[in-house]
Amino acid sequence: MKDGFPKGWEITTLNELFEFKYGKGLPQEKRNIKGSVKVYGSNGAVGVHDSAVTKGTTIIIGRKGSVGEVHLSREKCWPIDTTYFIDEFPVGLPANYWALYLKSLRLGQQEKSSAIPGISRDDIYAIDVPLAPLAEQRRIMAKLEKLLGQVDVCQKRLAKIPILLKRFRQSVLAAAYSGRLTADWRNKNPSSEIDKKLWKYKHSGHVISDTIDSYDEFDLPSTWVWLRINDVGEVKGGKRVPKGAKLVKENTGLPYIKAGCLKGGSVLREKLEYLTPEVQSKIKRYIVKAGDVYLTNVGACIGDAGIIPNDLEGANLTENAVKICDLSGVDNQYLASWLQSPGCQDFIRRTVLSAAQGKLALGRIKMLPIPLPPFIEQKEILQRVVELFVLADKIEARYKKAQSQVDKLTQSILAKAFRGELVPQDPNDEPASVLFKKIKNLKEKSKGIISKESVSVST
Repeated sequence: MKDGFPKGWEITTLNELFEFKYGKGLPQEKRNIKGSVKVYGSNGAVGVHDSAVTKGTTIIIGRKGSVGEVHLSREKCWPIDTTYFIDEFPVGLPANYWALYLKSLRLGQQEKSSAIPGISRDDIYAIDVPLAPLAEQRRIMAKLEKLLGQVDVCQKRLAKIPILLKRFRQSVLAAAYSGRLTADWRNKNPSSEIDKKLWKYKHSGHVISDTIDSYDEFDLPSTWVWLRINDVGEVKGGKRVPKGAKLVKENTGLPYIKAGCLKGGSVLREKLEYLTPEVQSKIKRYIVKAGDVYLTNVGACIGDAGIIPNDLEGANLTENAVKICDLSGVDNQYLASWLQSPGCQDFIRRTVLSAAQGKLALGRIKMLPIPLPPFIEQKEILQRVVELFVLADKIEARYKKAQSQVDKLTQSILAKAFRGELVPQDPNDEPASVLFKKIKNLKEKSKGIISKESVSVST
């Protein structure tokens, strides 16, 4: 073996094998969208045009942006100026083999500049390359196609799991807030009659129906009642930092919770900023208590809901969120979970669509509906939702572990392939040293032709 590689292999550099050509700029407005030639950027195909830059089969390598990303086009194409490309494969070097080899290098890790992500052609050219005999390259490629095809099937199956888990969680919440999730519990607990307060609401005109009649999944049990958020708690808005005042990163003990800190039902502590005592004194009335339910009401994160944790008691809340406090007859976890459920999110989307500037106004939040069961059943619902979500979380953890293993498997297969460990060697193969000489002679001959042409033109 030579340098750890099988007999008959050679060590060379990419510069000795290929020319990494620069892609050519082609702005969107100059492309012919009726063309059939694919236009490639560093992250893959980005459009079409009516003419090509390359000669035929092409390897495209991300030079800027998605640095080191590798794509293979079986046809002529137009790589733009954020890429390098290879469209000449001397003495029949298999393009698909070398595309996979370049992927295995993870060229993005070779980048030198941190200001503008990119990779130098000289850095690529200097990389040592194990050159296998041409016949072995073809055998390796045949094996890789088979193995990586199996990995691809596995990845596609795994990719369905997050979608299924999302649907599962949504169906759990839909069942929870329609009463289906606890139907068996009610049969075993007939004594759990409607709360007196709910009964009063049910017969006082507070019950709403105009916004929920079209929802079959919300055919509520007889012991439940539809109410408005304003019926179960007080809705209060947050407060903007006074004009000219600035938040600070230093922990002053006076946290200010911005909408960007409220994600996925949690408060992101790492994104918190703080008020100075002087500024806080001007908005001290707009604080939250531990256990208050919050709901974002402006921007991309509109409709995110959760509970203020104990350690943020007394924090100030952004004007882009509201708190729902002084709750009566409803568990705060039940309310927060309902606000995040697909059913309530649908109400919120429809409310926002009917509002100006995409804002969920305070008055509209007060009028959002909530399906309310007796308090004891709320606790049962929460327990069951938690148990089912814990199950989903366990499946998700196993999925992530499996996904990581499959991703590592691809790299492991490629590493074995390009070390000469994937297929057996054949002593009858023409050695890579002969292949390398052919490539070198071809390049020198090509340079000679170019040189002669240059002389001819100059004379």
